[in-house]
Amino acid sequence: MKFLKEIDAQIPEGLDVHIVMDNYATHKTPKIKAWLARRPHYHVHFTPTSASWINQVERCFAELTRKQIHRGVHTSVRQLEADIRSFIDLHNRNPKPFKWTKSADQILASVKRFCHKAHQTLCGEL
Repeated sequence: MKFLKEIDAQIPEGLDVHIVMDNYATHKTPKIKAWLARRPHYHVHFTPTSASWINQVERCFAELTRKQIHRGVHTSVRQLEADIRSFIDLHNRNPKPFKWTKSADQILASVKRFCHKAHQTLCGEL
């Protein structure tokens, strides 16, 4: 509730807010449901149970962190926010959807080779 109130206090009036939540029960309490019901400009989207696409969101944040945040020096929140927005704008100028370039068999064969090498390395050190 505290998080929702903080968002609500900072957004301009009339702005639609889309929130993606997991299916965790705290988001479905009567108090939260009533609060959201009084704010029709809030649109709640729940991730499917065991949704693997959420991993892609995590990858996006990891890329942002690796390519922009860790490489920069940010002396203020405003500067950090500007760098994040700059990264997103640059990325969105030439978006590239993720495509699988290998078959499942190729991926599994690669994992098998890695496991074999790791086993040889570990057993060779004993």
